[in-house]
Parts: sequence; structure tokens; C-alpha cells
Amino acid sequence: MAGPEASDARSLLRRAVAWVAILNLAYFGVEFAAALAIGSVSLFADSIDFLEDASVNLLILLALGWAAAARARLGMVLAAILLAPGVATLWTAWEKFNQPVAPDPVALSVTGLGALAVNLTCAFLLARHRASGGSLTRAAFLSARNDAFANLAIIAAGLVTAFLWRSAWPDLAVGLAIAAMNADAAREVFQAAREEHRAALPGDPGRA
Repeated sequence: MAGPEASDARSLLRRAVAWVAILNLAYFGVEFAAALAIGSVSLFADSIDFLEDASVNLLILLALGWAAAARARLGMVLAAILLAPGVATLWTAWEKFNQPVAPDPVALSVTGLGALAVNLTCAFLLARHRASGGSLTRAAFLSARNDAFANLAIIAAGLVTAFLWRSAWPDLAVGLAIAAMNADAAREVFQAAREEHRAALPGDPGRA
């Protein structure tokens, strides 16, 4: 039977996931508007990723009371959701390739810096729960961690565009790298969810 410590841990996890969902949804609006304003592939990809992260954390919040097998099945679904930003990025990158106009480097770097602050906060909130929360919490932590790396690359792209190479290519390259990172995160989440599902099958009440 779960004791008070387990109940407290579950409450802390719920609170952390709720805050992460709110932060991601709020900054999605900021970054999406900035991406449209300056025509940035990397900001567009990252803004869609913020929306995806908000959705993932809302689903986690709903699923925390589910049985282990049910959580693992949802983890597999979330692995597919992690691929969505990559698909959107490829489409945007193709359009940028046909019209290679460099985005404003100052706006690119400043927006990337704000995104980095949000993602580091989210990763910090989720870090203590990533091992105990199952594949769902692992999905959220991996998203926040990968986004922080992506934000550093966005800032670097802005600096390169400002001081070294006034071109659309630094922004385009970072956008494609974000798509690749999300594909790798999806693979990790799917593997973790599959292992969790296999472990939960014997006698698990959540099995359909």
C-alpha cells in the first residue's frame, strides 16, 4: 500500500508537471509570434516544440493516476507526438530554402535566450522525477533537456548571423538539427515505454 511519502511524491510530481505545462504553453505564444515576425525556421520549430511539450505535460497530468501498463501505452503515443515538430520543421525549412532570407539576428538570439531560461526551469522542475515517474515523465524531461540544447544553438545562430555570416543558412541548419534531436528523443521515449509496458504486463490491472 502506498504510504504518505508516495502520496507526497505524487503530489510534487503533479505540481511540477502542471507548472511545466503552463510555462511551455505561455512561451509557445511568444516564440511563435517572433518566428512569424522575423521569418525564422529555428524559432518556428522550437515554438511548435513548446506547444508539443505543453500537450505532453497536460497528458501526463491526466495519466498520473493510471495503472503502469496504461501509462506505458500512452508513453508510446507520446513518442509519436515528439516527431510532430520535426515534420513541421521540414516543411518550413523547404519554404526557407526556396526563399533564403536571413532572420533578424538580435530578435533571434533574444528569443532563444528567453526559451533557454524557460526550458532550463522546466528541466530543473522535472529532473528529480525523471527516474520515478515512468516513461511519461521521462518524455517530458527529455523534451525540456533537448530544447535547452536547441536554444543554445538558436542563440549561436543569431550571433553567427549578426557578426560572421549574414545568411539564412545558420537558422536553417539549427532548425533541421532540432528536428533530428526530436527524432532521437522519440526513439528513447518509445524504448522506455515499451520496456515499462513489458514489465507491467504480468498481473497488471491496467492491462486491457
